[in-house]
Amino acid sequence: MSFLTAEWRKLALANYEIDKNLLKDYLPYKTELDLWNNTCYVSLVGFMFLNTRILGIKIPFHINFEEVNLRFYVKFKDGNIWKRGVVFIKEIVPKTAISLVANVLYKEHYQSLPMNHQWIENQLQRTALYQWKSKNIWQKFEVIAQIEPSEIKAGSEAEFITEHYWGYSKINEKKTYEYEVTHPRWQQYDVLKHHIDVDFEMVYGSDFKILNSINPKSVMLAEGSKITVEKRRKI
Repeated sequence: MSFLTAEWRKLALANYEIDKNLLKDYLPYKTELDLWNNTCYVSLVGFMFLNTRILGIKIPFHINFEEVNLRFYVKFKDGNIWKRGVVFIKEIVPKTAISLVANVLYKEHYQSLPMNHQWIENQLQRTALYQWKSKNIWQKFEVIAQIEPSEIKAGSEAEFITEHYWGYSKINEKKTYEYEVTHPRWQQYDVLKHHIDVDFEMVYGSDFKILNSINPKSVMLAEGSKITVEKRRKI
């Protein structure tokens, strides 16, 4: 049985080019940075968890909720196979119990904060807005996109960002947790405009202050799908 099943929907992703040396202290044991066209990315990601179950059970008041995270991309060679995965700098959710379980069992970096979201659709466009309150200041990530979805092209930057199916958590300098995330290939909505009002230094620490002064190389809105998070293993 999967540890967690849910739907991830309306994933807003802002992808920033960053100096790979800034990530060396966050890199889990035995993983390497995964680059696209020689570019090292970190992504700000906002989305909704829907119909969430842990070990097949719906936990009251923990079924539908927002998440915003900052992540980067790695790969791990398992025998002769390269696995492509993500590492989370921080994951923000509004539910304390979710943070507790993820931090204890998966050694993730969850934080519980007040959050809200808005999804707005009309005949021409759709809006996905995610907000969270850090140190009494509301942070905002909004994407406005076309109403109809399109396929994510093979070999594209969008494919690189969305097609990572493993999670890696740094336990210490000699141990890493690995877990699999399963989902079908996603579709995306072509982005028309976006607005990011985030104090990256305040929310994520001084290592990411640089994100306050640069623009993302790309912004995406992916539809998402049903997903599973499998049980962890130590490597």
